[in-house]
Amino acid sequence: MNVSFTEAQWQAWIAEFFWPLLRIGGLVMAAPIFNSRQIPQRLRLVVTLVLVWVIVPVIPPVPVIDIWSGAGVVEAVRQILVGVAMGTLLQLAFGAVAFGGQAVANAMGLGFASMVDPQNGVQVPVLSQFYLIIATLTFLLLNGHLVLIELLVDSFRTLPIGADALGRNEFRAVVAWGSELFAGGLLMALPLMGALLLVNLAFGVVSRAAPQLHIFAVGFPLSMILGFVIVWVTLDQVMGGFGGLLDHAFTTLKAILAINT
Repeated sequence: MNVSFTEAQWQAWIAEFFWPLLRIGGLVMAAPIFNSRQIPQRLRLVVTLVLVWVIVPVIPPVPVIDIWSGAGVVEAVRQILVGVAMGTLLQLAFGAVAFGGQAVANAMGLGFASMVDPQNGVQVPVLSQFYLIIATLTFLLLNGHLVLIELLVDSFRTLPIGADALGRNEFRAVVAWGSELFAGGLLMALPLMGALLLVNLAFGVVSRAAPQLHIFAVGFPLSMILGFVIVWVTLDQVMGGFGGLLDHAFTTLKAILAINT
């Protein structure tokens, strides 16, 4: 018994997995944790294929679009941009944590102590790396990765394949949300920077009262020790601010994807 498939059947079967693969691959490429450089490329590919295998049965039927046509190239770019936009918006929330840690490290005198961030592959202060590790654990503890996958599934319903995806206003909203990187980072670092400012003012008063005291030899290690104490005391507030920033990011993402909650 010979079983044969027509070209239309092959195109329909390939399209059913190919177009979701592009959107999911764009998300995995840009989303925090998934795009960490510590994760091998093969493991990212496996994660992407597993997500495609799980998500395809629960999304609306995928239209048949010729992959090698002009419409197919436009659709491919569109799907990749949707996934990248979703991942980039959340990546900005983690960037705010790194920015806040850098501001605190400079105030403590730890700006010179830096190491390579394994997620982004750039040099960041050690304190920023500490905050990023805690933020990653908080993200996983709050099931942020599951919420992101749920939004990805819902995006195939609100922005189906073959229809008009994100427009100019939506991409402008993603770019405008980049201001939260600086505002959120400063809000998380503000309590620590304020406390360290009071410590530096106290050292200034001491240096005026006792000019013979070598304030740099005494003040630098003391301000660093007090900085570590302040970091420990305010850690709950900083991570609470990160949780609020994540909630704002998911709310903005739902608005961009036109997902009704």
